[in-house]
Amino acid sequence: MKTLYLVRHAKSSWGDPALSDRDRPLNERGLRDVTTMGKRLAQREVKPDVLFCSPAARALTTAEHLAKAMGVKHKDMVIIERLYAAPAKELLSVIQELGDKPNRVMLVAHNPGLTELVRHFASEIYDMPTCAIAEFTFAAPSWVDIGNAEPANVVLDHPKNA
Repeated sequence: MKTLYLVRHAKSSWGDPALSDRDRPLNERGLRDVTTMGKRLAQREVKPDVLFCSPAARALTTAEHLAKAMGVKHKDMVIIERLYAAPAKELLSVIQELGDKPNRVMLVAHNPGLTELVRHFASEIYDMPTCAIAEFTFAAPSWVDIGNAEPANVVLDHPKNA
């Protein structure tokens, strides 16, 4: 079994127009939301074997907060340049390159590519709000097999879920 967690970064700030898109930090709501989602993941005892993250500040901060809440070690966080503003096809390619190991992977990235990839696996999910986490479980021996696989289980959570 392979479990994939696709996470859209938390809400970012547009307060400083001088900042580049990559450097935008989380705003207050984003920090609150990522704390909420981190607690939910910890309560469910979610702990990915590896956490991949876009290098953008808002994605990296989201990943760091979630990793801390789940007890993911810093050595198990990998920043991947290709995840920044990547289309769904590129996100899937990063995942499929993992081979047989690890078994549980979390990927923190951006829209619209993230929502496109989520919809590829679960057409009933039409949107990934900020800080949403889509969880997919696949009955597959290798990540390379998930491209056209139908997930055995799908869970979507986001900060506004009660």
